[in-house]
Amino acid sequence: MAVDMVGSSPPVQIGKELELVKRYVLLGIVNQILDHDIRIIGATATKLPRLYESMIRGLQDRVLLELAAMRRQFRDSGIGVDKEKRSTAGLCAEYSCMGYRHSFSMPWTFVKAESERLLKSYLTK
Repeated sequence: MAVDMVGSSPPVQIGKELELVKRYVLLGIVNQILDHDIRIIGATATKLPRLYESMIRGLQDRVLLELAAMRRQFRDSGIGVDKEKRSTAGLCAEYSCMGYRHSFSMPWTFVKAESERLLKSYLTK
């Protein structure tokens, strides 16, 4: 049985869910960055291309494992990331939680800084 939420105002976004969705979206960006860097390493003349590619693939494996765990957690919690939209200003995402739709946006400067922070956190673990 579907619940009609039209006309009712959504509850305030819960910080925990919002932060989880933001991390999920950022990890998707990080994964794309790592894919790009793997292709670049394969196409450039570096002294140790297999080593560098292996290191980046190791980071990517950890990112993909966390993304998979987050998708399971979202499924169990009723959270769904519905749409991501990129513009020149930044990244916007729409998601549903507890039957309500929410959205947020992040400027590219924030996305870049947070992506770097996430990657650094994987290196220090």
